[in-house]
Amino acid sequence: MNRQIRLVGAGVMVLFLALFVRLNYLQLFHAKALASSPTNGTRVLNEYDRPRGAILSADGATLAQSIRAPKGSPFSYERIYPTGSLFADVTGYYSFIYGADGVEKTYNGILDGSVQKAGFPTNLTDLRQLLTGGPQNVTLTVSEKLQQLARRELAGRAGSVVALDPSTGAILAMYSNPSFDPAALSQLSTVKEQQAWKTLLATPGNPLSPGAYRNRWPPGSTFKIITASAVYDHRPSLANRVFPVLGALPLPQTTHELHNFDRSYCGGQILQLFTVSCDTGFGKIGLDLGARNLYAEATAFGFDSVPPIDLPDAAPSAFPAPSSFTRNLPTLAYSAIGQENVAATPLQMAMAAGAIADHGEIMVPHVLSYVTDSQGRVVSRYTDKVWRRATSAATAAKVTTLMESVVNSPNGTGVAAAIPGVEVAGKTGTSQTGTNPPRTDDWFAAFAPAAHPTIAVAVVLLNQGNGVQTQGGTLAAPIAKSLIETWLGEHPVKGAGTVVHADTGTNSASTGPSGGSTTTTAPGTSPTTSPASTTTGPTTTSTTTTSTTTASTSTSSTSSRSAVPTTSVPTTTSTSPTTTTPTASPSSSASPPSSAKDLTTTVASRRSRVARGPS
Repeated sequence: MNRQIRLVGAGVMVLFLALFVRLNYLQLFHAKALASSPTNGTRVLNEYDRPRGAILSADGATLAQSIRAPKGSPFSYERIYPTGSLFADVTGYYSFIYGADGVEKTYNGILDGSVQKAGFPTNLTDLRQLLTGGPQNVTLTVSEKLQQLARRELAGRAGSVVALDPSTGAILAMYSNPSFDPAALSQLSTVKEQQAWKTLLATPGNPLSPGAYRNRWPPGSTFKIITASAVYDHRPSLANRVFPVLGALPLPQTTHELHNFDRSYCGGQILQLFTVSCDTGFGKIGLDLGARNLYAEATAFGFDSVPPIDLPDAAPSAFPAPSSFTRNLPTLAYSAIGQENVAATPLQMAMAAGAIADHGEIMVPHVLSYVTDSQGRVVSRYTDKVWRRATSAATAAKVTTLMESVVNSPNGTGVAAAIPGVEVAGKTGTSQTGTNPPRTDDWFAAFAPAAHPTIAVAVVLLNQGNGVQTQGGTLAAPIAKSLIETWLGEHPVKGAGTVVHADTGTNSASTGPSGGSTTTTAPGTSPTTSPASTTTGPTTTSTTTTSTTTASTSTSSTSSRSAVPTTSVPTTTSTSPTTTTPTASPSSSASPPSSAKDLTTTVASRRSRVARGPS
């Protein structure tokens, strides 16, 4: 009996010892993880029950702030969003039940004061701020005026608008429809908050997923920016080839054909193909380039990589691996015109336009401008960085010439984006997403001014009707024009350099005196010059299903530069991707160029631009 008692006692002692070791282990090695766990109710309650810093737009509008809650409320503070649904893509929400998204998540540590950005204290107020912490305010690069314009131009239609500064990566506008009011998820009543969440989940278009950077769709012929760049980077001889005038391109390994938009005919050299968005020509270019070259160019522009924007869960745009084309070459032709399994976010296509605008470099996209303390003093400022080099400066200059022709040639598909006195460079896209009934996603990507770009824009309108009047050039281009015109009206470019000519490799098949492209009315004939009115151009005839994705991988910067000698971007407690841009010389659209080589492009030098915000 004594022996049994001793065994029980020893067992109890072992259990107490194990408990002691476990508790001390947790305290020593896991205390921080447990304290910050989202399942820690006390932490969540304490965090939600204190004030947060404000989120401000570049032009001074308050986008989010904390106010005292009414007496009798379960919390001391309430998070409000004065602009409603206007900035939901950017600010995200701050919810007691559902956590945070957007800027509220990325810069949570700064907004709640747990991460302090401060200079050397010079008085008691500074010292108290440094020692006790406290919420700090975040000012963004996004303009309320441009944001309101983007919403007004979409006019209730499903789609997204992204505008950025190609030289810095600063996001100037980022709006998607449908959107939602973040205040619905920051209510003092958890019951109402849950009801709002369920309603948003059931809303068509999934407003909780920011369409501008988290959803992706076939980019259509805006992808020809990348395909054209691949020609100059990998097979420049293709730029001098005269492609036959066709209405349909016979495809290898099948009896099917790739048809031009609206069953039109087109051909010629790369300038003519690009200007009228010739699908048969670019489909043949894709086949001649080969899968590896086209894939290499797409990935150089950022496809298949998560863009390093300082917003959570950005989606990578997608281009198929070269091996996927081995036994399915027809899909390579469709991929070259932005269809098949190619998918892009509006942010990606804005960055693609920005890469051409910024001599082939893509800057890290970002919404943070600077951080201020409770006294309104700037304590930290974002530092501009290069994400990657997409292409060479020489190629960017040649593609700029192509993009200018789209907008400024009388037969270009993007003439609706033309602005008097401003050289706009752009590319239309009309991606077919259904045949019964016919539906399209309509795109436009552009930058301006071509010689000294200060804004790059991407617009997509989703699930539109299919026809000559519903395409990227007629629906999306006017929206981009409106944003560019407004931005340049408030930020005129001073000291623009001389506009020079770029050789795009076009010779015998150049445009004629009237600006017409190389087309004819029957297949199989040699290229001839026809009036611009006989040529149509937007995108393609392949059926592609739209898709939505959430980023799950990460990427790293291939190069870096500091555009402004400032402090680094504030550290955050978020697990989201960390942060790692076009007015032209006056030209007259009434006087078309006499030859392809008369088209203008950017000069090699552009003025540098500094970040905005208080000094």
